[in-house]
Amino acid sequence: MPATAKTERLEARVPIFLKRMIQRAADLQGRSLTDFVITSLDKSASETVREHEVMKLSAEDSLIFAKSLIDPPKPNAALKRAFAAHSKLIAMK
Repeated sequence: MPATAKTERLEARVPIFLKRMIQRAADLQGRSLTDFVITSLDKSASETVREHEVMKLSAEDSLIFAKSLIDPPKPNAALKRAFAAHSKLIAMK
């Protein structure tokens, strides 16, 4: 986090056993409770966002996708109708 970044307060009430475990983990890493919590939350939030935003394909699916980009199939009737409808909507604006 840049030194000039604005900050906001975040509060959470946690069970005593959980706070003690978090404090122990912070102590084991030689970090403050606040630093440990912020770092852990940042890591967890980043992983959660990545899991929901990054698409993972099998090797077979990756090959099919790449081939479709290199040699796309001809538009079918449904795609042609959708394109025509879209063009009409855009022309109306």
